[in-house]
Amino acid sequence: IWMPTSESPSFIADLVTLLSAQLAAFEEKKQALADLGVKIFAASVDSEEKTAEVAESGISFPLGFGVTRDDGHALGSWWEDKRDFIQPSEFVFRRNAQIVQSSYSSGPLARTSPDDVLALLGFLKSRERKKE
Repeated sequence: IWMPTSESPSFIADLVTLLSAQLAAFEEKKQALADLGVKIFAASVDSEEKTAEVAESGISFPLGFGVTRDDGHALGSWWEDKRDFIQPSEFVFRRNAQIVQSSYSSGPLARTSPDDVLALLGFLKSRERKKE
């Protein structure tokens, strides 16, 4: 088994492809999520210029940039010292800012998908109906 290192150009390309696919999946399901009252936001350690390139690839939801180590610590996220960036930290909030679901990672695998969010919201709505 060949495992690319973080310095490998193919590792960087594969990681960018993976991240772009996740953002594209949320873009594709944006209306279904909006129909349930969901707003999508993403943020990165990248510069404003690099983030603008991502937005220009067809992402229409807000993309924050310049996430710092302090921001990561405030979120409880894992900051990778070797490559100096935050690892995935994903949240689903209620309107009152209560965290309904959180996902922390130490690498690029096991990211939250829009289908996961839709399933979670369907489950929560069914629980609310049972309480009525």
